Amino acid sequence: MLFERLDMSGAALVRIDRRSDARGFFARTFCMREFEAEGLPAAVVQASISYNERSGTVRGLHFQWPPSREAKLVRCVRGSLFDVLLDLRPASATYLEHRVVSLDDDNRDAVLIPPGVAHGFQTLADHTEVLYQMSDFFAPDLGATVRWDDPAFGIRWPLPVSEISERDAACPPFHRREFEAELARRAGATANAT
Repeated sequence: MLFERLDMSGAALVRIDRRSDARGFFARTFCMREFEAEGLPAAVVQASISYNERSGTVRGLHFQWPPSREAKLVRCVRGSLFDVLLDLRPASATYLEHRVVSLDDDNRDAVLIPPGVAHGFQTLADHTEVLYQMSDFFAPDLGATVRWDDPAFGIRWPLPVSEISERDAACPPFHRREFEAELARRAGATANAT
């Protein structure tokens, strides 16, 4: 695997290193030792797949509140997508900034989304499938969303939205002070519980 650090602390594009012959190719997509050597989260406790019928489908921007330390490794296994990472870590140099990567079934790249970074995508092809590997168990009570089209983030989605969940569409506007207060409250509650 080849690791390309993104300009966001802890985030990386993970490219496969193909071994090709007349049959096609073989490539490793995950290795705990290689991730650890790069200083990246190496534990995988869950994997999920997202199937998206129509081009233009938006999912996100999703994240987990503390005490979750969920990192995600996201790979497009069929189709194509515009993948977005939004930094929600107040102490980060890229707080409230986003980064975009292109993932598709041709490049077979993956992106590592570190804890505290929201993730979302828009499909660029019909019948797009996305594979997720997570470093923490999903906790529904910690799951949260920030608005995908909020002007505070300035994300320029490439296509008109064809499909979006009710939850994502109904997400209220982002308010920095309220967000930071809730994050501090949850982080404080976690610290007090230990």
